Amino acid sequence: MKVPEKCRVLVGRMASDKSYGCNGAFDLTEFFEGRVTYAVVSDGGGWEHVSVRHVLPDGVLNWQDMCTVKDLFWDPEECVMQLHPPASSYVNCHPCVLHLWRPTREKIPQPPTWMVGPK
Repeated sequence: MKVPEKCRVLVGRMASDKSYGCNGAFDLTEFFEGRVTYAVVSDGGGWEHVSVRHVLPDGVLNWQDMCTVKDLFWDPEECVMQLHPPASSYVNCHPCVLHLWRPTREKIPQPPTWMVGPK
């Protein structure tokens, strides 16, 4: 996992500095054409995790937005996932926050590319 240090939030309640490593809050607005966008990042407990949302205008991220976030925090050949957990495990603290996850102790299984679509 990598972090865009120039985007790290350095003041306020979610402040961190480089000594926090891959943990902290990041202002990603410059990558989203002025849409105010924040991510909270962590890398503990066997997982790398980014939660992200547009603050304005509507908070909703699309596929390309999530690809941008993925590219900011992981290398192109790393597999990262969004999860839809069982209903009994579901947690929703904010309706417009989306999450990217990557386990650090095992590889994410992937279907063969032919099952996804033609190349």
